Amino acid sequence: MSEHTSAAVCSTTAPESHGFLEKINEEWHKPALQLYMFIVLAHWAEHLVQAFQIYVLGWAVPDSRGILGQFFPWIVKSEALHYGYAITMLIGLWILRKGFVGRSKVWWMISFWIQFWHHIEHALLQGQAIAGTNLFDKPVPVSIVQLWVPRVELHLFYNTVVFIPMVIAMYYHMFPPAGEEAHASCGCRWTPKKSKKRAHAAS
Repeated sequence: MSEHTSAAVCSTTAPESHGFLEKINEEWHKPALQLYMFIVLAHWAEHLVQAFQIYVLGWAVPDSRGILGQFFPWIVKSEALHYGYAITMLIGLWILRKGFVGRSKVWWMISFWIQFWHHIEHALLQGQAIAGTNLFDKPVPVSIVQLWVPRVELHLFYNTVVFIPMVIAMYYHMFPPAGEEAHASCGCRWTPKKSKKRAHAAS
């Protein structure tokens, strides 16, 4: 066998090496999404608890700090932590996007672009905290839309409009329309237990 033929055989039989981004959108996509959604839901729950404290319990806004904020008040006051979550969520949306196809990817990217703007708003707040100077001579750091909408309501709205298309994307990802499931390279598609047992028995 010539060197040329040997090299050709090796190139076709050698297993493909997958990097981190490929793996996290293929065999690791399901556990990565589960971890990511846990973080998203935990943060979302904090906003809902804060809204409950304000509108149902009648607490003053400074005293309405969600769950963790009641034990660690500095968490709510730290712009760095708020920005850290915003950028973490944005990075997660971007990294996990390649595991989605068809309609699920469309909705996932809608969530990404809304979160991109949400992240810009938090970046403005963090920038003011670092510089020690607030925009528009306000007594506290302020974002653009916050000039018209109070901060609590604004970021509750942002998290809502990011979360809704994300949920729709997850639905289409787990229950893909006919023709789209063949293009998915991960194991996130929901399969009834009976079907799983039949597939296992057939193998």
